[in-house]
Amino acid sequence: MSINGESDEFEKSLWQSAEGLRGPVESAEYKHIVLGLLFLKYMSDAFEERREELRELTHDEDSTYYCGDDDQERKFILEDIDAYRAEKVFYVPEEARWDTLVGRATHPDIGSQIDDAMRAMEDKNPDRLDGMLPKRYSRIPQDTLEGLLNDFSELDLGNGQDTQDEDVFGRVYEYFIKEFAREEGHRGGEFYTPKHVVELLVEILEPFEGRIFDPFCGSGGMFVQSHKFLERKGGDEDQISIYGQEVNEATWRICKMNLYLRGIDGNIQRGDSIRDDKFGNLSADKIITNPPFNMSEWGKETVSDEDPRFEYGMPPSSNANFAFIQHMVSHLDEDGMAGTVMANGSMTVQGKEGEIREELIKNGDLLDAVIALPGELFYTTSIPVCLWILSKGKDSDRYRNRAEETLFINAKDLYESIDRTQNRLTEEHIQAIADTVRAYRGEDSVGDYEDETGFCKVATTEEIADNDYIITPGRYVGIERESGNEVPYEVKMEELSAELREQFQRSNALQEEIEANIEDLGF
Repeated sequence: MSINGESDEFEKSLWQSAEGLRGPVESAEYKHIVLGLLFLKYMSDAFEERREELRELTHDEDSTYYCGDDDQERKFILEDIDAYRAEKVFYVPEEARWDTLVGRATHPDIGSQIDDAMRAMEDKNPDRLDGMLPKRYSRIPQDTLEGLLNDFSELDLGNGQDTQDEDVFGRVYEYFIKEFAREEGHRGGEFYTPKHVVELLVEILEPFEGRIFDPFCGSGGMFVQSHKFLERKGGDEDQISIYGQEVNEATWRICKMNLYLRGIDGNIQRGDSIRDDKFGNLSADKIITNPPFNMSEWGKETVSDEDPRFEYGMPPSSNANFAFIQHMVSHLDEDGMAGTVMANGSMTVQGKEGEIREELIKNGDLLDAVIALPGELFYTTSIPVCLWILSKGKDSDRYRNRAEETLFINAKDLYESIDRTQNRLTEEHIQAIADTVRAYRGEDSVGDYEDETGFCKVATTEEIADNDYIITPGRYVGIERESGNEVPYEVKMEELSAELREQFQRSNALQEEIEANIEDLGF
């Protein structure tokens, strides 16, 4: 199957084919079946490619693997696990090799054979795969598995450098994660952030070196895009180290497989970041993340009032946004920077959350930039979102001192419409926003920063205080007030609409929780 690097028609065609084979299998189940097979195909292809390379080396007199006419030695080398691990390739036992499984695709018990293949893979690679691969194929109809095996067989990693550069498996895997997220609705939002939003965060934070942390890492997209950023900019992957935590076990597995697809090593732990922080002593240089929006019951009852993470105030149990923000801040190095997606209500909410926002700005001087994004960017929620950029080293930055300054960007008009319900940021939009942030920081790679009416404005902490610490960019980027402190109608309606949409979502979530509790009581 060929691939066009300029479009996603290749991935789309493969997705449609796989979807057509689903039959009665639920999406949540099918997701793991499909992604697990894709990962096995990747491992098998990489193994076969390395195996052929080793075979050639055994005939090369200049190679340390040269063994002349000694076929027994050659056979030993071709099955030597260390010869594969040396090139970060998984050793694939014969019963798990793709050609073996395709040859058995018509067997009634092919599902059980795939389960056994997954176990064999884990047994041969216990340091990286122990307990990680799905083993639920025996529950899937034989004809569905046969179709998937045959369709995925058309994927050709190839030996040509051009094909390698296309990252075929990475692209297909990423596309499938996206489509499953779209199909599962709000449930998929826990593990997928649109690629273009991740790219924007990475471009702003510029993770060239140091410790990169995502405490809500989902399927690992932030790490994948960080590595792609380094590739584009000519950075050194050895200069960064990756740390992540994910609460959902199935999603944690998807994350680790997603990283293995790209040969990315990272310390990815499973657990609830608030209730069970696996990296209590970690000070990160960059935090890039997208925590769950407006999550209720985040674990307030499990944390102490003296928990040092919440030095700016204890958030209410009804919403985790400011618990997540403070968790990030607590993990930043003394000059670290965090970029996170937040629901728009975080910019305007009052009460205890508003007090915490005020403390973060007034006493912490942590708010470096706020970016209002266009609507309909996410597949899994219609809630409008923004980006918070938090920095601990604004006053000691190598470019310029930004103490008591915050950049506001209103990027709501920067989007390309995909269809009636979906928008996306193009490369031009991403660079326009990122270059504005770079200019504000004083980086040499871009021109001097200038406020642009309706788009960007640098405001002082005093100006933010005058606006009651409400940080909606529309208040700062050039909309004139008609009299006194009166808020323009357009800005006020935008803020009220954002809060109202969030309140509706919270209400719906609470109703679902109440109904579930009633069912548990037998009514």
